[in-house]
Amino acid sequence: MIHLDQPNIADLPALRHIGKPLPRIDAMGKVTGATKYAGDYTMPNMLHARVLRSKYPSAKIQSVNAARARALPGVVAVLTADDLPGSQVATDIPGVTGTAKRAGTDAPVLASDRVRFMGEAIAIVAAETPEIAQQALDLIEVEYEPLPAVYTPEEAMQPGAPIVTEPDNIVARWRIVKGDAESAMKSADVIVERTYRTQFIDHAYLEPEAGIAWVDENGVLTIRVSTQVVEHFRSIAAALQLPQNKVHIMGAMVGGGFGGKEDITVELFIGLAALKTHRPVKMVYSREESILAHCKRHPFTITHKTGVTRNGRLLASQVSVMADSGAYVYLSPYVLLYASAAAVGPYKVNHVSVDAFAVATNNTFTSAFRGFGAAQACVAYEQHMDEIARALDMDPRELRRLNYVQAGDTTPNGQAIRGAVWLDECAKRAWDALGEMSEPSSPHIRIGRGLASYMQSYGRITWFHDTSQAWVGLEMDGSAVIRCGVPDIGGGQMNTLAQITAEVLGVPMDRITVYSTDSALTPLAGTTTATRQMYMSGNATYQAAMAVRKTLGDRASQHLECEPDEVDFADSTVFVKNDPSQNISLTALIAMCAAEGLPRANLSLFKAPFTDKLDPETGQGDLFPDYTFGAHAVEVSVDMETGEVRVLKSVGCHDIGRAINSAAAAGQIEGGAAMGLGYALTEDVQIVNGVTITPSFAEYLLPTASDIPETRTIILESGTGLGPFGAKGIGEPCFTPVAPAIANAVAKAIGSRVHQLPLTPERVLEAIDQSTHV
Repeated sequence: MIHLDQPNIADLPALRHIGKPLPRIDAMGKVTGATKYAGDYTMPNMLHARVLRSKYPSAKIQSVNAARARALPGVVAVLTADDLPGSQVATDIPGVTGTAKRAGTDAPVLASDRVRFMGEAIAIVAAETPEIAQQALDLIEVEYEPLPAVYTPEEAMQPGAPIVTEPDNIVARWRIVKGDAESAMKSADVIVERTYRTQFIDHAYLEPEAGIAWVDENGVLTIRVSTQVVEHFRSIAAALQLPQNKVHIMGAMVGGGFGGKEDITVELFIGLAALKTHRPVKMVYSREESILAHCKRHPFTITHKTGVTRNGRLLASQVSVMADSGAYVYLSPYVLLYASAAAVGPYKVNHVSVDAFAVATNNTFTSAFRGFGAAQACVAYEQHMDEIARALDMDPRELRRLNYVQAGDTTPNGQAIRGAVWLDECAKRAWDALGEMSEPSSPHIRIGRGLASYMQSYGRITWFHDTSQAWVGLEMDGSAVIRCGVPDIGGGQMNTLAQITAEVLGVPMDRITVYSTDSALTPLAGTTTATRQMYMSGNATYQAAMAVRKTLGDRASQHLECEPDEVDFADSTVFVKNDPSQNISLTALIAMCAAEGLPRANLSLFKAPFTDKLDPETGQGDLFPDYTFGAHAVEVSVDMETGEVRVLKSVGCHDIGRAINSAAAAGQIEGGAAMGLGYALTEDVQIVNGVTITPSFAEYLLPTASDIPETRTIILESGTGLGPFGAKGIGEPCFTPVAPAIANAVAKAIGSRVHQLPLTPERVLEAIDQSTHV
């Protein structure tokens, strides 16, 4: 059940479709099991592929002998780096076009001379059955020479440390300087310095990485895959040494992405196998393989040193950030940038210094994950706000209220904040919605409450010069078609486009069809990442629909003998706003336009703001299109004897500009709350000396239904977003404040802070023990 409050405090005008909890166009297929995901597809004469992966986190490959595997009956091909010499997989930011240059951080498709993490791909087997393919893997003989390794960023930065990434293991560094933090710190009445740490976590999507590839009758390599990025066809073409028009990505509905399917996963393995065997090839990762070998959330170590006045004004902030990139660079530079830009949170600090590093290790590589660096930053800055309040003997909510940014203020990188900033309103409503404090169920139970606020971007970095395209057309019977390359990763991306079109053209939702996620047949819409699709593809769809509306509206005004701005569209009827009795059916109007050769479709390109890169010395400059603001409040119980933490109440309040579909927005917020609970309390991919010791869901602890309380969702709508109808993105931002809110509640309950996520019973008991001995 969704517990949704949607107060219209900005007095926005009512719309017919926008903001309503309408049934999603993909709902029926999902609830009946009719929807097909990438792993559901099969083809005649299909082979099954498996990957041989490294058993060592750092080793030289002396030799690979696949003779016995190739001789196994049912094995059609065994492929190694020799089959694609020098081939690299692009690991830089996906989907960027134009003149943007890649960072030169590519990784081998198959390791040839060295492996850098346990689970790195060495060989591919394609066989008649999955069982034969697995048996063949066991017959491949790899001779390794173990090499020295590094497992923490601190180790990797030491002089003489083994080199994972040339020249010094530092894969990214960002500096942000605003004012003079060092001088301002000297005038502070109180200085608070603390260090906070986050962990590796897995995306743990319901659907693991999966795809099927074949070469069609025109010699085009076609790949149907679970992906967040259909534009990967360019990188796949480069890696497989094909022209870009000979690679066709057909996306399927994605069973969870969260950033984990932003990078290339199975595409190159099955693409290479299909090219070599001339047969369809399918690959589905096992859960263990997904945890072992694909990207994780970056662990961060963040130290805050903050100078404040006795009455709680933040004067200066010095923040150091260290991220573990793992064995390959992937998106670490950008994750680090997001964390650096968000380092001081939604607070006005005139003097800021941020020094941030991402460092290569021999751990599993890290990359995109919901929150993309801003989430790790929030874990640190929101706990630190409570620590400052504690040092000042001040109410944490009052400290926040005193320092929240306002419209017109600038971020640490100098970007002006536009639109409404309802931080205080969100925090107050979230906190008040917790209601009366629960009573402890026994003497050894303590109850605590915590709050976390945030500001987080939606839309990509503006120097990427991001664009999206969409095509909207009306058929002769009044039904509508949308063509847009947007991958739907379960957040309702396709439904958003349909609801926008329904509002603009007055076509009922059940009369709209959306074609999506096809690199050859739908206009390219960019990645489903960075909470960008509602903003980017939503605006492209809105522009296209408005262009169609203008053509039809102009013609209708002639027929109805009124001005064009007096025409409205609703329920498949076109009418005069002030006199609906003067009308014409949409189908009759379409026929009229068709007879006169007037266009009934439009292809539109939407462009985000284009800016230059940040100043390399100070980090100053515009970085994001806009921000979402909000807060999360929780109540927890802590067993002082066992250290067990339970979340009793959970409330998220966010200004999302304007809800396109309120039920979908609430679903995102509830899902973000559940994921944030796991981040805070249980989830931890433990990698010890390069070896993953939590290889399945038996060891990697996801929260269950009994662990997750009902989340109350409060949607505020300021109408000031950059999306259609004033909407803002919420898919990633709603996750960000949950873990720090839980950490603050636990600290309040036990009177001591656990500075490392997750807040396991062992760590909680250790903090309790330390507090009793102070």
